[in-house]
Amino acid sequence: MHSDRSGLPATSAAPYSRSRPLPPYRGILAVDLKGFTERPAIDHEVVSRAVPEVLRISLERAGLARLWSDRLFPATTGDGYVLGFDPALMPLVIHPWLETLQDTVAELNVHALGTAPLRLRVGLHIGPLPDSTDPFGGNGTARTDTHRLLDSRPVRAVLAEHNENITHVAAILSDRCYQDAVGSGYTGRHRDWFHEVPATVDGKAFAQRAWLYVPSPSGPPPGRTATAAGTAQAGREKARAATGRRRAFTSVLRAERGIINTGSVHGGQHLTSLDSSVRPEPEGGHDY
Repeated sequence: MHSDRSGLPATSAAPYSRSRPLPPYRGILAVDLKGFTERPAIDHEVVSRAVPEVLRISLERAGLARLWSDRLFPATTGDGYVLGFDPALMPLVIHPWLETLQDTVAELNVHALGTAPLRLRVGLHIGPLPDSTDPFGGNGTARTDTHRLLDSRPVRAVLAEHNENITHVAAILSDRCYQDAVGSGYTGRHRDWFHEVPATVDGKAFAQRAWLYVPSPSGPPPGRTATAAGTAQAGREKARAATGRRRAFTSVLRAERGIINTGSVHGGQHLTSLDSSVRPEPEGGHDY
């Protein structure tokens, strides 16, 4: 066997064999188009080119032009786009950029005659990623997980169940992203706007805690499908109906210092009062 490795690709040491510095932490932003493969082929190139332009324009409008100009490991995915950025900017990406992206896509859709409206899923994550400034940079678990988040069931359900004329953007944040940027209070959106969900992907061994954010919701609460919401509503209506039936047959009978009979009585009855203002009855009580 030859020991000369000249000309062969460089490889790293085996995992867990020795300690090495972590790559820099990056913010990761990835977007996917809803229903890309369902579009006619004539739309594919035009739409693929439109996605990075929408990102650029919306970032500039949100005051984040430098994020675009300084983007790391940018790449098109055919039906989407991914880039890395300084994670210190993550709170500003969450707000106001996601809302600005929603407005930018809505504006584009008004003028997009002859094609289906663009609707975007956005995945946000933070993690260590190398940046080798070539097409192979930015690869690692954090980036893979970002794409898994984009494909997860909860964020797909939002665009499937919300009105296509109102909700153009749905975002999913990794738990690390949420805790660092939202839970810490650095993002200009209250945490009640964000809904915790279990992010799973059909056919993939992926399950993580994540958070949904929808700038312009128009359907069931994020994280709850229409079916689940309908089932819950039916349960509430059934409970109200049962309560109404009970109330219809419930009556209250009162007697001030006396006795009310609702059936036949045989023999004597006695009334004892603890009220000192009432004189005790003669021994033996009254017969009724």
